[in-house]
Amino acid sequence: MSIFENKRNPIPQGNYVPASRFENIIYTAGMTPRKNGVLIQTGKVCAELSIDTYKEAVRQAVENALTAAANMLAKGERLEKILGLTIYINAEDTYQAHSSLADFASEYLHEKLGETGIGSRAAVGVASLPGNAPVEIQIMAGVSK
Repeated sequence: MSIFENKRNPIPQGNYVPASRFENIIYTAGMTPRKNGVLIQTGKVCAELSIDTYKEAVRQAVENALTAAANMLAKGERLEKILGLTIYINAEDTYQAHSSLADFASEYLHEKLGETGIGSRAAVGVASLPGNAPVEIQIMAGVSK
């Protein structure tokens, strides 16, 4: 996981840790698209706007989650498999392209981890998210030596 070596964990916005580990499974907290603790985009995801409007925010959120997971690895370990990926979307009532938006997260994980980065996925529309973030992403990953 050298691409994430020495990368700092995202800054928690409450009383929690960025990731937890039990044996060989890592669970991340839900990560919003924050860079240096500041949201890079806010607001509801709208059907009227191009899906590309949200690409950078999705990629930032999943990068934060992957960084948090990678920082749980001991020397010599690696992320063996992304087991689960959940994308929460702060969507307007009429929004229906949840899966297309989630594809940006899957694409990012595939770029960074190859086939290891593709696992089960859920894209869930929600009424609101912390800080009015457009997306929040959580990863579950398996670890091996």
